[in-house]
Amino acid sequence: MTVEQNPRRAGVLLIICLALFVISATYVYGELSAKKDEAYEGLKLFSDVIAEIEKNYVEPVDTKELIQKAIEGMVQSLDPHSSFLPPEAYGDLQVETKGEFGGIGIVISKRDNFLTVVAPIEGTPAYKAGIQAQDIITRINGESTKDMQLWEAVKQMRGEPGTKVEISIYRQDMKDTLDFTLVRAVIPLDSVRSLTLKPGYGYLWVTNFRENTTEEVSKALKQMEAGDVPLKGLILDLRDNPGGLLDQAIKVADIFLDSGTIVSIRGRDDAQLEQYTARPEKMVNQYPMVLLINGGSASASEIVAGALQDNHRALVLGTTSFGKGSVQTVRPLRDGFALKYTIARYYTPSGRSIQAEGIVPDLVVKRRVLDEEASDGLDGGLVKEEDLKNHLMPFKDDELSEELEEKKDKDKEQDKAPEAEQLMRLRDSLYEHGGSDPSMLLRDSQINRAYEILKGYEIFQGLTRN
Repeated sequence: MTVEQNPRRAGVLLIICLALFVISATYVYGELSAKKDEAYEGLKLFSDVIAEIEKNYVEPVDTKELIQKAIEGMVQSLDPHSSFLPPEAYGDLQVETKGEFGGIGIVISKRDNFLTVVAPIEGTPAYKAGIQAQDIITRINGESTKDMQLWEAVKQMRGEPGTKVEISIYRQDMKDTLDFTLVRAVIPLDSVRSLTLKPGYGYLWVTNFRENTTEEVSKALKQMEAGDVPLKGLILDLRDNPGGLLDQAIKVADIFLDSGTIVSIRGRDDAQLEQYTARPEKMVNQYPMVLLINGGSASASEIVAGALQDNHRALVLGTTSFGKGSVQTVRPLRDGFALKYTIARYYTPSGRSIQAEGIVPDLVVKRRVLDEEASDGLDGGLVKEEDLKNHLMPFKDDELSEELEEKKDKDKEQDKAPEAEQLMRLRDSLYEHGGSDPSMLLRDSQINRAYEILKGYEIFQGLTRN
């Protein structure tokens, strides 16, 4: 017997379906209505507080400024990378990856509520002065950075080239703060350096990801591959690379991959999923690679490292990266304001979240300065492992000392060493195009170890063929 044959039964089924629909709609509407009521009640409370302060606070208040500060606090409570931007900060944000601007050349973030250097940009005033990844900025031009917004700190450090800015730095292994007077300069937009370490072994250094990075990487590879000796191995150096443009990170990873996922971006639900994969219709060089990372490698550089590691294209060497694996968007608002907030997380091809975890290297190697003899041969460069955990010495800063004393119990072992500044200088000659010196680079223990691995791989290949 069909439904058509029994109109009464069909009518009963229709009534049941309608009832279920009404119940479901009522439940959904009830949930939405409850949320609206909750938001409305919260806004009424906010309005009551504003009115009370306007009427009875001991001094007159600027209501517009008060509301702006309230919004800043609300957005800042979400995560360190979300912020409410006034018009001047929104304008500054738009020139970070386009055009030239004056500054000292550091990328900063909030970590454990401290204004922290992610990495200095190579060749800039901050880099040349010896500022390092993980340094905490305690003062800018004498003003404490406690409770300072990221955009406020950026605004104070940027300025006309040739002008000065004073900053105070807290460093884990130092007794007192370090004070720097830096002269602002035009921040360079080129991001790639390269040379041949030894015949057949290339070194490619990417300092950040800007609009033309992929083009620069391709050009550098072609130059090395066109040498007298075919390229038999490549070291890709992403240490102290604070990141940059997502599309450039994807394109750089794609240069070395012929298949597989590069990165996935996931939002609140599965509908907000984007996945980027390597393009198969191109030539990909198959020489072995070692990729270098450290605590200053963040965001876009972590995407490249994760992609090449999970696709078994490169051995990752160094120390754990920064762990900035979230995606931000900027929405313009009325009156020139903007909202920068987190909308998703990055995931490596194997499904690992980069956020707060970072990329863990396949081979952990701390940075050291090797003596010149050790850097010349394959049997040199064996670095003695030491306990690098530093006990913080008394630190004095009226605004931040108490918080930093609490922080010492949370500090993890970092790739710091007394020679840290000296290590940074090993790449200086490479930054100046005219005076690159491979032997200087091989004094860096991580570069030396990477070269040894590539050379050893070539030797073992020869053994297996014979």
